[in-house]
Amino acid sequence: MPFTIPSDLHADLLPLAFLLGRWSGRGRGEYPGDEPFDFGAELTLSADSRPFASYAFHSWQLDARGDAVEPLAVEYGFWRMAADGRLEVVLAQPTGQAEVWYGQVDGAKVEIATDAVVRTHGATDGYSAGRRLYGLVDGKLMWAFDKATDTQPMASYTWASLERT
Repeated sequence: MPFTIPSDLHADLLPLAFLLGRWSGRGRGEYPGDEPFDFGAELTLSADSRPFASYAFHSWQLDARGDAVEPLAVEYGFWRMAADGRLEVVLAQPTGQAEVWYGQVDGAKVEIATDAVVRTHGATDGYSAGRRLYGLVDGKLMWAFDKATDTQPMASYTWASLERT
């Protein structure tokens, strides 16, 4: 699906223009010690004339027929390009984690890794670090998330193929 770069897009966000919009699709999750699962996902990156983009991600578990069963992850945040050309991302989840990510935009590919993960006392798991890859391939947004916990080193966790909607 073609997209148009908004006329009021801040110049700093031009490297991220290919990601703007709403993306939805299916993914798979698998992590040591957990049962594999299928999920649906929606990612939205929106911007106005300011030098940051607003980010939202929602996912839900799918049954064998592909129907939504129950909500899974939710996260909100902001993406912005730093003066040195690095991408800075701040994310928060209702499960008690807040994260700072840094990375690079290289054409239609974004790679980021956590610099800091902080957890509230009531956070639901021991998530401690992550890496993410976003890439535009044949018009689809391919997305992968590797994570580490207090007891597990960095390992592949979730991946998805999303289409602009």
